[in-house]
Amino acid sequence: MRYAYLGPEGTFTEAALRALKPDAPDAARVPYPGVDSVFAAVRRGDVDGGTVPLENSVEGGVTATIAELINGDPLLIAAEAALPVEFTLFAREASAIADVKRVATHPHALAQCRGWLAHHLPDAEVFTVSSTAAAAQSVAEPGSPYDAAICARIAGERYGLRALAQGVGDRDDAATRFVHLVRPQPLPEPTGADRTSLVAFISDDHPGALVELLNQFAVRGVNLTRLESRPTGDGLGRYCFCLDADGHVAEPAVGEALMGLRRLCKDVRFLGSFPRAEADTELTPFMPTRGTTSADFYEAQEWLARIRAGEVV
Repeated sequence: MRYAYLGPEGTFTEAALRALKPDAPDAARVPYPGVDSVFAAVRRGDVDGGTVPLENSVEGGVTATIAELINGDPLLIAAEAALPVEFTLFAREASAIADVKRVATHPHALAQCRGWLAHHLPDAEVFTVSSTAAAAQSVAEPGSPYDAAICARIAGERYGLRALAQGVGDRDDAATRFVHLVRPQPLPEPTGADRTSLVAFISDDHPGALVELLNQFAVRGVNLTRLESRPTGDGLGRYCFCLDADGHVAEPAVGEALMGLRRLCKDVRFLGSFPRAEADTELTPFMPTRGTTSADFYEAQEWLARIRAGEVV
């Protein structure tokens, strides 16, 4: 088995893949230069799966990942991981903070470190690259145009750099959610702590269109954990909606909600039902309202079957 991830070596995404596939040997983890190339490798069958970042607790959704999930040949999310994100300022040996004039990092890392940079390196220019590990790799190269990189500790150490400052993020509770992608295949069985992801394309723009979509979940007691609008690319004002819901498509409440969306929407792209990340277990569990548990749905289905069979009592 071979697995792609957003590289180069030393990214937070590599750490997420290691958490998701702890038994995979080093040779099975293949770095790719961009999110799009990870998706392409999985779609072509060059690898058995691929891990990419999906959203950050500070900066929000990762645009490149969401765009690939919406467009192109469908892939499924088979698993997810949520990792704490801590940034370190690394530079070449013998460098000091006073020497830092040009800093490289990833756009999401920059968004999480702006306050620290403004306070400690107010005159430094900051440049964005494809990943924090790519920033560290570039700084380590001879003749690099950058003096320092903001990256994960594993990246700085891997490329032989020296830490100038630790914990340079503006929030110490920042976390990033990563997803593991596979080609369409049978879904994992429900675990009782699952998440279902999908993209809904509304049929036409009219008052209440989004409410109609959301009501499919609300009336069935399905809790939504993410709702994000994204342009479809078909022109200004054309949007689709990326949703995450608690539960598994095999459960009646979630399944019926998806059927309701399919009746209302122009299209629904199913992205997978999979176990929620362990970090979610620390949250207060959502309690289904009366009449919306799986047992309630099964009992109602059995009652309707008896009615249809003429067993009116």
